[in-house]
Amino acid sequence: MTDTILKKNVEFNKLKKRLRRHVGQAIADYNMVQDGDKVMVCLSGGKDSYTLLDILTNLQKHAPINFEIVAVNLDQKQPGFPEHILPEYLKSIDIPFHIIEKDTYSIVKEIVPEGKTTCGICSRLRRGSLYGYARQNGITKIALGHHRDDIIETAFLNMFYGSKLKAMPPKLLSDDKTNILIRPLAYCKEADIIRYAEHQQFPIIPCNLCGSQDSLQRQVIKDMLQGWEKQTPGRLENIFRSLQNISPSQLADNEQFNFKDLELHRIQPSGQEDEAHDDSQYPLAREG
Repeated sequence: MTDTILKKNVEFNKLKKRLRRHVGQAIADYNMVQDGDKVMVCLSGGKDSYTLLDILTNLQKHAPINFEIVAVNLDQKQPGFPEHILPEYLKSIDIPFHIIEKDTYSIVKEIVPEGKTTCGICSRLRRGSLYGYARQNGITKIALGHHRDDIIETAFLNMFYGSKLKAMPPKLLSDDKTNILIRPLAYCKEADIIRYAEHQQFPIIPCNLCGSQDSLQRQVIKDMLQGWEKQTPGRLENIFRSLQNISPSQLADNEQFNFKDLELHRIQPSGQEDEAHDDSQYPLAREG
């Protein structure tokens, strides 16, 4: 084995351990998977969902709890979609799976004007189909392949275009409270997932419905964030950590913090307040 191959193997092992550690940490931090869960991994044929399935099945073998995994794909009947790829792959790795066949492609094309972004309506139709399948088949957790960069991009999309401080939570209870979504890749960088998927040679299926739309708002945000990261390495990690460290009293939302009823609470002055305050703030000032 040449030094180059040996170095590549060492680097991949580091990458694999890092991704597994991040997924395991996210699962633990948000109590994503519990004993007896039936986890539905939503498999689109993209790098993220393949990586999610691969890492979850590995963790399943070593986890201190028992849980099931079933891979589910929604065949949206896109023209030219290679229907054989996912079943063949899933059979080869011996993973239980189900293909939901629903022509959401025609619905999207009929509703959305030519040249307009299809992501919104496509996402809603896809979500409805997956939620329904989960309810009907005893699924207790729906695992999605969104990673750290997706979460950050969504936060900026909501700020820039929706005037909201809102992102993608690592764990979410659906509005009707009948499904729980989890995002085990929440701590994983997209760059790591790209490298992992390339090494594993997953049979990637491109999305012809939305992936070919070059002028999406998300791509504009992605380019901006990548520019920041290149200029100041570590900035994206700081942004993600800020989403975990919210201070409502330091923002401006009256629904999240009761600014209107703030009142002073002072004791009757005795003349020693300023001195006592200084002593508590600067305890070394009187030494010597």
